Amino acid sequence: MEENNHKNNHQSCKTRLLPKRIILVRHGESEGNLDTSAYSTTPDYKISLTEEGRAQARLAGSHLRDLVSSHGPCPDWRVYFYVSPYERTRSTLWEIGKSFSKKRVIGVREECRIREQDFGNFQVEERMKIIKETRERFGRFFYRFPEGESAADVFDRVSSFLESLWRDIDLNRLHSDSSQDLNLIIISHGLASRVFLMKWFKWTVEQFERLNNLGNCEIRVMELGHGGEYSLAINHSDEELLEWGLSPEMIKDQKWRIDGNKADWNDHCTWYLRSFFDYESDSEDDVERS
Repeated sequence: MEENNHKNNHQSCKTRLLPKRIILVRHGESEGNLDTSAYSTTPDYKISLTEEGRAQARLAGSHLRDLVSSHGPCPDWRVYFYVSPYERTRSTLWEIGKSFSKKRVIGVREECRIREQDFGNFQVEERMKIIKETRERFGRFFYRFPEGESAADVFDRVSSFLESLWRDIDLNRLHSDSSQDLNLIIISHGLASRVFLMKWFKWTVEQFERLNNLGNCEIRVMELGHGGEYSLAINHSDEELLEWGLSPEMIKDQKWRIDGNKADWNDHCTWYLRSFFDYESDSEDDVERS
């Protein structure tokens, strides 16, 4: 029995159907983006889109459809959506969905772990202004809002979501077909999207601190490279990556991922190891003694 289970698991790994793209989308312009005083009277999760936000989402839907339908040799493609439970993300999905026929949509799942960072309950505008100034002095990643979360807290739950995402892929819960290109579209929030990328690409806290937020309905496209790694550099230019806050070394890494093999990542990304080790002190004697 154990041997059969091992064989089945091995076969599952061999036949894993990886998504062609994983696409992150921030919600459209919300009432809170337009006027922060909205948070003092309306719970964050109930903040709705503006008319401009709905128009942005419809335009994003058209752009996403063009992206997944016109790139690559496979004419048969499908999409699967994950969406934050907040009103503004659900409404963004509603508008984006108008660009996709029922045939193209494998499914959708509301996912609480990709919700907005919790800033507390009702947010008093003047108090929040002071709190956010304190966050800039303390550091954006580790600062925890009173009665709310830090970016580190969001990182933990997004990491949990990623584990579930990989199980969905490994067990083919998304009902993917090898003859079709699968595109996962994750409709979330600015911070949740940034920590998603941080977790995925193994970015450090220091690198996270340099990242700029996504604009409303702005997207980040991670596409599967030839060596089995995902890269932002397939669909986005160096100028875009620099504008988002990626360093030249981070951009170089994204370009390597287009053709790079996962097993070679440590050898390639010496900049990452240099963050923790002093290679100048290495010698062959160290290797011989070990």
